[in-house]
Amino acid sequence: MSPQQISDMVIVSGMSGSGKSGALHTLEDLGYYCTDNLPAEMLPAFVESLQNNIAPPSKVAVGIDSRNPGDLNDVPTALSRIGAMGLSPRLLFLEADNDILLRRYADTRRRHPLSHLGLVLSDAISLDRQALKPLRQIADILIDTSNMNIHEMRRRILAEFGLSGTGLSLLFLSFAYRNGVPPDADFVFDARVLPNPHWDATLRPLSGRDREVREYLDAQPEVITYVNQVQGFLDTWLPKLRSETRSYATIAFGCSGGRHRSVYLAERLTQHASDNGWTEVAAHHRELD
Repeated sequence: MSPQQISDMVIVSGMSGSGKSGALHTLEDLGYYCTDNLPAEMLPAFVESLQNNIAPPSKVAVGIDSRNPGDLNDVPTALSRIGAMGLSPRLLFLEADNDILLRRYADTRRRHPLSHLGLVLSDAISLDRQALKPLRQIADILIDTSNMNIHEMRRRILAEFGLSGTGLSLLFLSFAYRNGVPPDADFVFDARVLPNPHWDATLRPLSGRDREVREYLDAQPEVITYVNQVQGFLDTWLPKLRSETRSYATIAFGCSGGRHRSVYLAERLTQHASDNGWTEVAAHHRELD
């Protein structure tokens, strides 16, 4: 099989507790074939095995961290061997401040992977950081998750991998106002002025992704007016952002519960942008995903 059948490979590494599992789950949602905790020396054989499949995946993500500390020095060599096979693997490294990691472990009450060495948590975190330093130094993408929740980290991964490419990428986001306005949104539109499907008992369990909810909102004249006005605004001003030194923009729609109106609008505007020539477009629903 041709090595070009795998078009994209990502190595996910970083501090335990920094969000590696969440990053791998997000990449899996983006269509990556994911595996975790693979010994570094097995990477080239793993890639070769995938390429020899009848239908190899086009995108692959592999998690490597200090659970196999003896393997970490083999990562640069493994990446070179994979490069010789015609691929250009990228290394994504996640980290967080020590006090944040301590708090996360205290909140989840999970054991640190290096605690089996008889170390207290603070020492395990320090050893983890030291062991991973060589990988951090060669990382292509470095993300500090200290001030991110899982949703914010997911949006960052979407921007880096789901929307990566030339030109401006668009992320349409739905959210619930009761859980706070996304701090990194470039544009925020309030959908609470629109008719609420929540008050229809048959629609309440559904979401803005469901046909019944879409048909209900499509039948409301004020919703159509709202959509047309927002489309006109975005059609006018989003192209202006292309001249700036930025790779993506986040357009957020909020409603009371983040389930019906905001989801409907994010989906509809995502489709509108795609229909109008935007090639790097994605939707994310904070309260549903």
